Amino acid sequence: MERAGSKLKRVREKLGLTYRDVEKASQQIAEYRASDEYAIALSRLADIENKGTVPTIFRLYSLCAIYRLDFDETLRWYGVPVDFLASESLRITHQSTHPLHFNSKGPLLLPDSEEGQIDFTRTTFLGQFLRQWGKNGLAYLNGSDARQYRYGIMGLNDWSMHPILHPGSIVLVDESRRRISPGGWTSELDRPIYFVEHRSGYRCGWCSLHGQTLLVHSHPSSQVPPELFALTDVDVLGQITGVAMRFESKSQRRARSATSSTASPNR
Repeated sequence: MERAGSKLKRVREKLGLTYRDVEKASQQIAEYRASDEYAIALSRLADIENKGTVPTIFRLYSLCAIYRLDFDETLRWYGVPVDFLASESLRITHQSTHPLHFNSKGPLLLPDSEEGQIDFTRTTFLGQFLRQWGKNGLAYLNGSDARQYRYGIMGLNDWSMHPILHPGSIVLVDESRRRISPGGWTSELDRPIYFVEHRSGYRCGWCSLHGQTLLVHSHPSSQVPPELFALTDVDVLGQITGVAMRFESKSQRRARSATSSTASPNR
């Protein structure tokens, strides 16, 4: 497999750039950014190309700018699995509810099956497709336009919307739907659920406005009390429009039963 440094060298030579050209260009970037971290000396560039020296993120930025390279693709040359960043993060569990700051780039490429494309209008066992599709799993929730969406994840201790949203669920937050709906739903399944940021963390729940106060309701079965927030202390990030979750395990049931029914798991 061709080394990353060799690839950078090949790109430079195709552009007809000398070491001196690259050094001067990097100095321009460093001056514009007011940081010497972006500057690449002749000797450093030679080491990057010929000795396998890994450039700093600042120097890699300069090389990508000078060579017109995609930053993520260049990271892949160095073995950084940027495509798996979102799924990698899910291996690390947190107890509190929080947003995921990953943006899906480009259209979702669905895997092929022997019978053709998967028909998502029918119940389907994905089975062997998950290995090749896994890194795009979050992107599937987005639909066709990812620009208006963000992700969130329910904390393992957050039972506030159970059984509709289970602890550990990944939720899709539509930032274009931030206005609290005053009504129009016919059941708890139709009522909008919002992802809310407050001074000490995040909260998911049904919301209602009362003057300058936002009331975040929990699901009655969760035994988690509702919370009141002043509008100046809270930000509605958007409405939850998609969810990926797994059902609770027996160990989770035991952990929950050991918790006081009157105490909020978010506190």
